[in-house]
Amino acid sequence: MSILIKKLIINYPYFAAFIIFSIGALTVLKRSNLFKKLIGINIMESAIFLMFVASGNIRGGAVPISNNNNPQSLYINPLPSALMLTGIVVSVSVTAFALALILRLYRSYGTTDLRRISEMGNEVAE
Repeated sequence: MSILIKKLIINYPYFAAFIIFSIGALTVLKRSNLFKKLIGINIMESAIFLMFVASGNIRGGAVPISNNNNPQSLYINPLPSALMLTGIVVSVSVTAFALALILRLYRSYGTTDLRRISEMGNEVAE
């Protein structure tokens, strides 16, 4: 088995995060519908959350709870998980705000297609 395949198998969470992030980025770049762009952004955020949580995991590590009976020197880092919980809350808030803005655009222009909205905006500006 090649060295590259072995490294991919060992670091599969990072590889999965890269693939998921790529799917989200392609969705944002290829679609003109604002709802689909927002879904792509949420997919990219999920990939980032996966990468950070995976970075805090240590194979063979214990949960960082004080246990005087069985002291262990290798603990999982709880900080990335705590930070990602905060990130998820912020992500949900920003998504709700973006949905409100998209709804407002739909009520104003009658469409969520970004190309058509920009064409209508150019017609108004002229």
